[in-house]
Amino acid sequence: MATMATSSQRWPGQRDESFPEVFNIQAMPPQPAQGDRKPGQLPEDMVRHFFDKGYVVIDSFFDKAKLDACRESIAQMVDDLAQLLYDGGKVKNLYKEYGVFQRLSKLEAEFPGANILMMKQNNFPQSFRDVWADPKILNVCEQLIGPDIKGHPVWNLRCKTPQNENTVVPWHQDAGYMDNRSYEVLQVTGWIPLLDATRENGCMEVVSGGHLKGKVATHTCCWRDTWYIMLDEEEMTRTLGVDMEKDVKLCQVPYGGILLINNLIPHRSLPNVSNDIRWSLDLRWQRADKDVGFYDVKPGILMRSRDQPDLQIDWETFMSVSRAEREKELTGNEVQKGDESRYNTLIVGPWMKKWEIVHTNRHTDALTNEPTIG
Repeated sequence: MATMATSSQRWPGQRDESFPEVFNIQAMPPQPAQGDRKPGQLPEDMVRHFFDKGYVVIDSFFDKAKLDACRESIAQMVDDLAQLLYDGGKVKNLYKEYGVFQRLSKLEAEFPGANILMMKQNNFPQSFRDVWADPKILNVCEQLIGPDIKGHPVWNLRCKTPQNENTVVPWHQDAGYMDNRSYEVLQVTGWIPLLDATRENGCMEVVSGGHLKGKVATHTCCWRDTWYIMLDEEEMTRTLGVDMEKDVKLCQVPYGGILLINNLIPHRSLPNVSNDIRWSLDLRWQRADKDVGFYDVKPGILMRSRDQPDLQIDWETFMSVSRAEREKELTGNEVQKGDESRYNTLIVGPWMKKWEIVHTNRHTDALTNEPTIG
């Protein structure tokens, strides 16, 4: 990995404007009285915590049967990946005897990057959809963004295999990955672990109050041998006005719980030093009338509307658009052709072109165009 000197050049992700009123307590919608709350809706102090601090942990929220179904889907996805790698001669064993929290690690040991192939899958099974559009979570979203809700097209299945640098995510703001329109639109991310998420297996940390200035700090790219952008602690202190000694909060979330954050709060995930894979889902929601999508690659999906009380979510249309294919056009990267493309462990995305590249690696080397994303 080469390191490049920083420059004074202004990069597309940098904007002088700030939008505190979009993210702080001024943005909090009127809350229902206690007796009028819908199933799953939060007491007002928890909603206020979300707007004051930028995050809130709900320890017990989902019916665990719904999350168990996600585990089953993941087990099938890992089985499909194992068969793909075995048929291609990339691994010598299918490791069928291992469960969902160990099997991918065994594949990874034989084929480094197996976890990246897992993250690149465009498979969004029914079990994931049932969690994303769970009426209870949409009820909570009504408390945070109002009654007309779209699912944001960026979702992630995280497979945090133990002792793996590619699964350690450095400090960043989610808006740093999105196009600049997202800087003035509140997006709610639900981080949903599929086991008890602890410090040991690499749970999340947030910088409480880091959203209050309503500003995206200057990130750089890319962290170590990954595709992740990064946010320096000194830059956070200077631009966002946080105290890294006092404001960093550990967010351990039990199975069945959820961590809700906004798209401006700095956060990271810690190393997984346990023996098990820490699976989790990142799912996002925003106001339907503020659908900024993702670099015009893919629009959001309408999940709730006051004008359509019997709305049926149009999953077919949403899934028919491949985010990955359009991203290739935006990044200009050369993509492998033929059978070997199925084993391509490179990740390249338009977010890399928003920020100065200070560390080069195999992912950044795949970019063939100059930064043009704004």
